Amino acid sequence: MALIKSISGIRGTIGGKVNENLTPLDVVKFTSAFGTWLQNNKNKKNLTLVVGRDARISGAMVNSLVTATLQGLGIHVIDLGLSTTPTVEVMVTEVHADGGIILTASHNPKQWNALKLLNEKGEFITAENGTEVLKLAENEDFNYAEVDDLGKYETRNDAFNIHIQKILDLPMVDAEAIKAKKFKVVLDAVNSTGGLALPPLLEKLGCEVVELYCEPNGQFPHNPEPLKEHLTDICNLVKETKADLGIVVDPDVDRLALIDENGEMFGEEYTLVAVADYLLKHKKGIAISNLSSSRALRDVAQNHQSDYFASAVGEVNVVTLMKEKNAVIGGEGNGGIIYPDLHYGRDSLVGVALFLTHLAKENKTVSELRDTYPAYFMGKKKIELTPEIDVDALLTKVEKEYQNEDVSTVDGVKIDFPENWVHLRKSNTEPIIRIYTEAKSQEEADKLGDDMIAKIKSLI
Repeated sequence: MALIKSISGIRGTIGGKVNENLTPLDVVKFTSAFGTWLQNNKNKKNLTLVVGRDARISGAMVNSLVTATLQGLGIHVIDLGLSTTPTVEVMVTEVHADGGIILTASHNPKQWNALKLLNEKGEFITAENGTEVLKLAENEDFNYAEVDDLGKYETRNDAFNIHIQKILDLPMVDAEAIKAKKFKVVLDAVNSTGGLALPPLLEKLGCEVVELYCEPNGQFPHNPEPLKEHLTDICNLVKETKADLGIVVDPDVDRLALIDENGEMFGEEYTLVAVADYLLKHKKGIAISNLSSSRALRDVAQNHQSDYFASAVGEVNVVTLMKEKNAVIGGEGNGGIIYPDLHYGRDSLVGVALFLTHLAKENKTVSELRDTYPAYFMGKKKIELTPEIDVDALLTKVEKEYQNEDVSTVDGVKIDFPENWVHLRKSNTEPIIRIYTEAKSQEEADKLGDDMIAKIKSLI
């Protein structure tokens, strides 16, 4: 059981002891801290927050605690009920709210839940803001409203329709081109809110939808992280139904994985690559991903005479760099598409619409489209160290060892070799260095990781 207090939100397992898990008292405390922080930083009396949740089992309970706590602070609540992370983000600006809270533990198993905190732009709060919220929670310096000043509560059931219409209105989404193809799509929504949000979008795009695990009951039928080893059922169903593709989302619908017509993974890293390929073909600009994402995005950007930049890992960091560079497209290699013409947040719904537009216009099958991109393979390893070892000093030694290569220290140490790369990041909670690699074969990627482990051991 665990409680993880981070700058971007509060995540923990349901039940157990206070301050060690995400108990009702912890939910109230951290909601109070965020509400108080907003009140301290807003020059207005009446604040409004948008709240939405994924379908996990604890969601209704946590939602009741959060909304009541906000009312207790005198903050008005617009409750979307079952929603998605990107839908809540869109609705914060749609209703001109002062912030939002998304109740989801993303791809974590069903015993987890979390509070993700949004500012008035519908974007995750900054690291600095998150630190301030955690400090308020630690001090428990809250001042609740008197009875005549309690916050109002209202529900909205039109959020999905608003979100979908905004996507259909985007100039780069060609609904007519998609409709003409009459795509047959299998959708795995892991029994969460993707089962509510995506079928209406796909139907408006003229797709025939075969639903798999689309009942939003929170009983995840497989590990909810959309990785190949968890997706046997949809891969088989795509082949059985002779579908054109499969679509997989995580419980809060901000990560998008695709399956080709042969039941093979398109590759999570390549969701962003394909969408960027489509957008940059029509508008030269800048593409952004994080340092641990595939080099294929850089290659595609260069192919369209566009620039590519990499941020530190984390959605907040990607968004910050996207704004700084005025990027056309950005995201993360875990299937997270950030399309700023809609909003600055990972959004599987807009990712689906843009990908299907690209697929329709290219007049290719999904596997044929995948074959047009450079083939890279990624490896993930870690090296466990003894607690007395200074990990930062060790990473500095690695940086010095490879000073003649293309080295970035924006987030750990990333070494870009001509044909491959390796990225070293230290864990914030234990003496571990995580090692991410990418090369033109799986064997090469794995060997690069093993070689780096040997190098690190020689430097200790």
